[in-house]
Amino acid sequence: MSLSASDKLLSDLRWRDRLFNGNWLPSQGGVCEVVEPGTGEPLSSVGFANATDVTTACADAAKAQAEWAGLGARERADLFRRAANILQQNFDELSVYVARETGGIIPKGQHEVREAIAILHHAAALAQQSCGEILQSPPGRLSLARRVPRGVVGIISPFNFPLVLSMRAVAPALACGNTVVLKPDPQTPVSGGFMIARAFEEAGLPEGVLHVLPGAAEAGEALCTDRHVQMIQFTGSTAVGRRVGELAGKHLKKVSLELGGNNALIILDDADLDVAVNNAAWGAFLHQGQICMAASRIFVQEPIREAFTRKLAEKAEQLPVGNPAAGQVALGPLINEKQLQRIKSIIADSVAAGARIEAGGEHEGLFHQATVLSGVKPGMRAFDEECFGPVTNIIGFNTDEEALQLANQHEGSLAAAVISPSVGRAMRIVDQLKSGLVHVNDQTVNDDANNPFGAPGVAGAGSSVGGPADIDEYTRWQWLTIKDTPPQYPF
Repeated sequence: MSLSASDKLLSDLRWRDRLFNGNWLPSQGGVCEVVEPGTGEPLSSVGFANATDVTTACADAAKAQAEWAGLGARERADLFRRAANILQQNFDELSVYVARETGGIIPKGQHEVREAIAILHHAAALAQQSCGEILQSPPGRLSLARRVPRGVVGIISPFNFPLVLSMRAVAPALACGNTVVLKPDPQTPVSGGFMIARAFEEAGLPEGVLHVLPGAAEAGEALCTDRHVQMIQFTGSTAVGRRVGELAGKHLKKVSLELGGNNALIILDDADLDVAVNNAAWGAFLHQGQICMAASRIFVQEPIREAFTRKLAEKAEQLPVGNPAAGQVALGPLINEKQLQRIKSIIADSVAAGARIEAGGEHEGLFHQATVLSGVKPGMRAFDEECFGPVTNIIGFNTDEEALQLANQHEGSLAAAVISPSVGRAMRIVDQLKSGLVHVNDQTVNDDANNPFGAPGVAGAGSSVGGPADIDEYTRWQWLTIKDTPPQYPF
């Protein structure tokens, strides 16, 4: 597919001050200016949905759902493949835009587009999977347990990896026969919403099947309470996830939560020091630590703790910080001033409680240095809270049992990892880690398009999305029996 310059995939003439329902329409809630974190300059202007916009979209999605679910599986699969091809054909343009809107480095933008393409291909396969079983039944009756669409799925996605985390829910929900109302974070509405809308629009998705409505809490609460919505899939902070779960539960909706977590990377004393430092730096500082899987707590066995701390601090000091669109840097800006102030507060409070800054700790505007804290202990904010910034904390331990006890000292952990050449030793720890994603001889930031993604406790209440979990999430069981003729009952 070749688009003209005036009709290119990311021409904001399409979405400027608009929302999407298959067409581009004005918003009842006004408009929202999107600011590029790396420059502080306006990047775009989009429609800003209010509760009225959400109510209208949910009703329209409900009307469109039966016809969409009735479309042949092969036709739906072909549509996802076309959408994937459109993303591939516009790969460079999309990658740069994701990087600019999120404040990420260009390889991070490329990763998001690449994963979104993989997710679309997964959805194409999902659309053609058999979903059910033939049950034992008396002669003369066919008894089936089958998976059917839930109906309208509301999706609320975050700012940090907006394209991946929106597409991860949108594509499988659509593949299972649902219609979708997507509320991307208003800080990243194009990467998290309109980029997806444009790909599906060009691929030929019918009107009303996908709605994209950037908005604030009012729009999110309207989505969680609307009578036409059968399910909410939310990715974001634990605090907002509690509110989403409360509202969805009150209205008896299926809810899927993918939240944060105070993640643990355990370095055993037999680990290769340089390899361990390399893994730790990547897991801690990728995308400024604004990743739900970031290695925020690094547990290092005492015989190598001092050397590890020195090497990690040296590496952190060498990581360049700046605008990713203007040069080769390792860390870009934080998403906003609020997040910056929270990170500064966690560092200051932890230092006041006895932690030490081994590297970093300073910032210039939204550009915060890679920061390493040592002497961190339970009870300090740096140990107890997810920072969601370029800050990692080193905690020493003596025995494997102590490492396990410290690592599990949380209300919920999304990811954990153990590095050791002794796989058996690492597995004895891994088998007892209370985390949703666990890795041996790797750092904590890992995600493929085909893996179940979720965690217990405050990291997501045990729900998962992705790969084999998608059918469970986006469909429900229905029992169907078929007889040739109705039976005669005694009354």
